[in-house]
Amino acid sequence: MAEAKATEQVDFIWDGKDKNGMRTKGEIAAKSETVARSDLRQMGIRVISIKKKPKPLFGVKVQKITPGDIAIFSRQLATMLEAGVPLVQSFDIIGKGHENASMQHLLLSIKADIEGGSTLAEALKKNPVYFDELFCNLVEAGEHAGVLETLLDKIATYKEKTESLKKKIKKALTYPIAVLVVAFVVTAILLIFVVPVFEELFQGFGADLPAFTRMVIDLSEWMQAWWWVIVAAVFGCVYTFGYFKKRSRKFNHALDRTLLKIPVVGLILNKSAVARFARTLSTMSAAGVPLVEALESVAGSCGNIIYADAVLKMREEVSTGQRLQYAMQQTALFPHMVVQMVAIGEESGSIDTMLTKVADFFEEEVDNLVDNLSSLMEPIIMSVLGVLVGGLIVAMYLPIFKMGAAVG
Repeated sequence: MAEAKATEQVDFIWDGKDKNGMRTKGEIAAKSETVARSDLRQMGIRVISIKKKPKPLFGVKVQKITPGDIAIFSRQLATMLEAGVPLVQSFDIIGKGHENASMQHLLLSIKADIEGGSTLAEALKKNPVYFDELFCNLVEAGEHAGVLETLLDKIATYKEKTESLKKKIKKALTYPIAVLVVAFVVTAILLIFVVPVFEELFQGFGADLPAFTRMVIDLSEWMQAWWWVIVAAVFGCVYTFGYFKKRSRKFNHALDRTLLKIPVVGLILNKSAVARFARTLSTMSAAGVPLVEALESVAGSCGNIIYADAVLKMREEVSTGQRLQYAMQQTALFPHMVVQMVAIGEESGSIDTMLTKVADFFEEEVDNLVDNLSSLMEPIIMSVLGVLVGGLIVAMYLPIFKMGAAVG
């Protein structure tokens, strides 16, 4: 434990003079004050004073590092290396200029590892939460081949496309859920707060209420008495879903298989899985990663356990000498067009180019389907809310209409 604390990065505030004798100051992350002074000396800074950065009185909100942050970092690093900026200096510039304090700390920590003699791939592997096996393997291949900037450019494109696709999928899945939540909340508010007001009014009528109105009032009374049961049931279902989602492979298998069969949504998920498969495999093929090794990483990037299992099965068949196109056909998951494009790529030796075209095509298909789903859901939202709200209003005004008819 003590050893872990000793190697932890600490932020220091320093004041000094640069090579031209100009007064300057700033912040630096290092494992100790001695290391910080040494780093500053290598940067041409003559330190006048240095001290640990004080922590805020009430602490700071820890900013989460998102996949989007990693995608942007990949593009920035690729651009700087292509411009001829040295690796360590690139990390220094990107890290210090990042608005996310957690991301800044991560990048400066990687920079310190590189300065300590680690390769970029080795430094990234120390942070598996943010840099997966695919990312590290591609970087390692780039370093070995001496084309790191080229591979980083491909990684940046891959991460950008992948994150864009994930956002589209989330949009497609959250929209129907949002409709149900809004409909439930509006109905609950009307039943708990609005209907009781009408109920008090109806008590003075001294006449039998219409069956529809009576049913709504009974539902309102039940919700007022047992609302906590509904809340507990909702939280219980969410917790149970999250529990099994994280721990049960059978549950995930059943869930993903069910999602693939849902109209429109299933089509979006199928096409997005194919797009991820094609994009990942094309990136790894372009990097020169052997097909069998690449398929293992591709399986984890499909975003669906059904496709992941299929890709792992394909990997076993390819490792025994089977051609990729035949292995894909036997899964019965990939469209005929995709299999034919892979076949052409295998014959011509340009499988990465063909897979890139497949990925572009299916990503555009997903984009169009999500837009169509959004257009379709708008009238459904209006219809659902109209039926619920309108039904409750009609139920409350039926007795008034009945009285008016009787008086007339």
